Amino acid sequence: MLAIGINRRFLPPGLTDPVIRTYRLYIVGGFAESSTNVLLTGGTGLLGSHIAEQLHRRGLRVRALCRPGSDTTFLSNLGAKIVTGDLTDRDSLQKACTGVHVVYHCAARVGDWGPWKEFARISIDGTRHLLEAATEAGVRRFMHVSSISVYGHVDGEGRVFDESTPLGVNLPRWSYYGRAKIEAEKLVWAMHESGALPVTVIRPSWLYGPRDRATLPRLIESIHRRKLRLIGDGHNRLNLVHAGNVAEAAILAAQSERAIGEAYNCSHDGALTQREYFNMIADSLGEPAITRSVPFGVAKNAAFLLECCGHVFHARRPPLVTRYAVWLMGRRCFFECDKIKEHLGWSSTIDYQTGIPAAVRDHLDRADIALLRSSPMENIDASTTVRELLAAHPDTFAVLLGHGMCEDCKADPPAVPLEHFAGKHCGGDIAALLVELRAVIDRRPQDA
Repeated sequence: MLAIGINRRFLPPGLTDPVIRTYRLYIVGGFAESSTNVLLTGGTGLLGSHIAEQLHRRGLRVRALCRPGSDTTFLSNLGAKIVTGDLTDRDSLQKACTGVHVVYHCAARVGDWGPWKEFARISIDGTRHLLEAATEAGVRRFMHVSSISVYGHVDGEGRVFDESTPLGVNLPRWSYYGRAKIEAEKLVWAMHESGALPVTVIRPSWLYGPRDRATLPRLIESIHRRKLRLIGDGHNRLNLVHAGNVAEAAILAAQSERAIGEAYNCSHDGALTQREYFNMIADSLGEPAITRSVPFGVAKNAAFLLECCGHVFHARRPPLVTRYAVWLMGRRCFFECDKIKEHLGWSSTIDYQTGIPAAVRDHLDRADIALLRSSPMENIDASTTVRELLAAHPDTFAVLLGHGMCEDCKADPPAVPLEHFAGKHCGGDIAALLVELRAVIDRRPQDA
């Protein structure tokens, strides 16, 4: 890494040593990316996976803190170093932060249901532990992922909110996610103001994109079952943002000197109404448009009653609808993100017209693979595609390598039926291939 000496006389007054160390990272106006070690928390989640993907594309070395038993396949395929640990385990955090220059903190207790102690333990105490570990390890920059939920359940026809909006306004009872995010932010700002650690905060809105395991699957299921209703007339503008766009914003901010000590909303990719969003999903699924609706007030009151019942009976599963979900989809206000555009030049690279259909396809592909793996295709035949075969029986890949494929089939191998892959079309022997494949499949239980 290129070392640059900095004369304190040329720096703004009042800077502490950690902030000065951050200045040394900037070479000709930018980060020395090739020598930057990054720690990522929450990498198996939606936003975290996209940050890992973007960091990988930029050639940065990523260390991902993952809980034991987490599915780290995607991160491992990117070449990330998996560090087993937990936000509640101080020792694992100290080890994870050793030698790290930048921390991207995405991990939190997510969702709009659950006991407060879990939100406090993970989102608040976990953030405190990570901040302390990062400071002790000499981390040079801390990128904290918060949420526009910290503003509270503000609303109002035509009202627009930015980063100057006070936090925690009109937070409903049991809004544990928002409360925990507020308390976590307070810890982050306190650490920054102490001079111990330079920080930047990103406040995303409703996220969507590939690898979404939360809201998009539920919307797709509701549309398939013809159960989805618009909240209100559906003409309210949504604060919906693609996770890939937020990942780009977070990395841009973490690499910017101007972003030190700043909070940025990252809350939309343009103009999109609730009705347009639901119907773009429905169109991608080949389903009819969503036309039925329920008044906002009725939905909110019904959600409150369901929440009351859930808390009275200590239900572990969330109710059918919560006030947070009603506010998320039906609010008439809007959260703007002009500040990050003006400060850092950020803009969305994935628009709704591209991102929404792609996210739906990603979910359907993953659902198909999961179904195939849960119901193995013991009776394969010549019409089985390569994708279907490998999804159900990945151990047959070696067999396929021994059979030929013509140039036409190589254009899209996963979609090729086996009869093309090794049939007369490609100069192979489909009968012999099927015998070999079935032999592998039939002996697999004995091998297990």
